[in-house]
Amino acid sequence: MSSIPDDHRRDAPQAVACAVVTVSDTRTAQTDVGGQAVEELLVGAGHPVVERRIVADDAGQIEQEVSRLVDGGRAEAILLTGGTGLSRRDTTPDVLARLIDRPIPGYGELLRWLSYEQIGPAAMLSRATGGLIGRVVVLSMPGSPAAVRLAMERVILPELGHLVREAQR
Repeated sequence: MSSIPDDHRRDAPQAVACAVVTVSDTRTAQTDVGGQAVEELLVGAGHPVVERRIVADDAGQIEQEVSRLVDGGRAEAILLTGGTGLSRRDTTPDVLARLIDRPIPGYGELLRWLSYEQIGPAAMLSRATGGLIGRVVVLSMPGSPAAVRLAMERVILPELGHLVREAQR
């Protein structure tokens, strides 16, 4: 007997058009290890990357880029890496909180729980967040390569199609 999540996953798109945004004041196309890992993992799982950008850790620039990607209509999911910590420059979660129509609190909770298993109480410093802007899934994750791999492999990739299916219903 199958479960409802299994049924939903079976009906979910196998390929999700994704945009990847790295939020950083210091990364360049050559040094963006986190963004490169997101792109490689997406493509390896069969999800096309329709855009990849690096934006400064600046609230106005983050908001402008996410809004542009949502309005552009090419991306079904936008994955952001970086800017999720506690420093004054880490504004990604604050910007997303203003833009998100429907939060997905379980995303950040699950990522922090899994991170806790690896790094202990320091996991609480991550403000990774997720939700829907219109019908576009938006998920942010820390910028460290280990956190990117954890988020992508354990949380995002297993449910990406399912998330998009539900967002578009």
